[in-house]
Amino acid sequence: MEQVGVVANLMDEIPSRKKQIQILVDLFGQKNHYTCPALYIFGHSATGKSLIINSILTKLELPHAIVNCVECHTQRLLYEQILNKVAGYQADPSNNYGCYARCDNANDFMRLLKSAIAERGAQEETVYIVLDKAERLRDMQANLLPGLLRLSELSHCNVCVILISQLVWAKFRTGTGFAEPIILHFPDYSKAELLDIISHDCPPGYSADFYSSYANLLMSVFYIACRDLNEIRHLAFLNFPKYIEPINKGLLTQDNAHKLWRNIEPHLKKAMHTVYLRELSSSQWERYQQEDCEQPGVLTCLSSRSKVELPFYSKYLLIAAYMASYNPAKTDRRFFSKHHGKIKKSSKANPKKDTSSQLLGPKAFALDRLMAIFYSIVDGKVSATANVFSQISSLVTLSLLCQVGHDDQLDSPRYKCTVSLDFIQSIARTVNFDIIRYLYDFVQ
Repeated sequence: MEQVGVVANLMDEIPSRKKQIQILVDLFGQKNHYTCPALYIFGHSATGKSLIINSILTKLELPHAIVNCVECHTQRLLYEQILNKVAGYQADPSNNYGCYARCDNANDFMRLLKSAIAERGAQEETVYIVLDKAERLRDMQANLLPGLLRLSELSHCNVCVILISQLVWAKFRTGTGFAEPIILHFPDYSKAELLDIISHDCPPGYSADFYSSYANLLMSVFYIACRDLNEIRHLAFLNFPKYIEPINKGLLTQDNAHKLWRNIEPHLKKAMHTVYLRELSSSQWERYQQEDCEQPGVLTCLSSRSKVELPFYSKYLLIAAYMASYNPAKTDRRFFSKHHGKIKKSSKANPKKDTSSQLLGPKAFALDRLMAIFYSIVDGKVSATANVFSQISSLVTLSLLCQVGHDDQLDSPRYKCTVSLDFIQSIARTVNFDIIRYLYDFVQ
């Protein structure tokens, strides 16, 4: 009965996850019950995976060890962290900040795990080893993950290994000999569930209905572009002072939802430019809002995104992408070749001049053309390494470039540049590159 009460409290504390909590509690059972040897939990970020596992293990007082794989970049560090947590070993000045025991391989780990469980006095209970950010295990030795999945069998201990990741289980399969874990998916929150969760963050002094109304307005703007709970919570916290500003000044009351919405709407639309980017802190955002109120006609650096900090080569890649999107392919030789020959008079003075590319919008271009322009404008010699190509993926993630066509076109991916002329000019100025000289619309 005590366990039933704890589970009921957990379901009240963590909304919209009753099904997942009940499945996990049923799998774990009582302390002395044998449970599944391996459990794999996956889902997008901010879906409650780590929170629920940590809450269940803590509230039910189950012996456990939680390790973040980001902190363990080698097999030895991972084994020693697990042993420290299982044995309850604390690094402090008295033990010279050492570890429970040095552990270099899987054989030593199996032997030391038994002694660590014995020291903890948990021989008759299930010990849960939780590995968060488990996708990092794929970069370690090939025998590490199969050994962890069979840890209960190999160590002859009542151990359950729980892997938490954002990837599907198919990304972990390599070769044979894998023991298939039980797989549990944490789906994304729906719009109603996100509203319910955000409504729990109501600050003191305001009614739950008032904050829920504010959250509903916020979701109407951001839900199409962003469904990450952490990001929406951050945006709600960031913009709430601006929402209640007319109330604090005595101009409006909490019942004037329509006028409050008209006051906050332009500021929310500006914040759309910085979703996921986190270009500035909360204090900087408040300062920019104040400056915008004082000078409403001035376009701040926030709304134009001109303050985005990019790596050196990413700036040149973005410049090359802009020129590839807005210059006809036939002009590449003219702009980027040292010996392009003479320009025909007919091309200089064409009475039937085409419409400006700036008005038509960006055109798609191939990766080969992007790299050819990049190598011709960048200072110094740059080798075609994975680091350069990974920066293209980063630009796509930041929505500065967008990939067009089908995802299965691996041999010749095509892209478009989505930034404005003002933005690319500000980027070009940081590397002392006069981009106007290389744009077909401005040099005809």
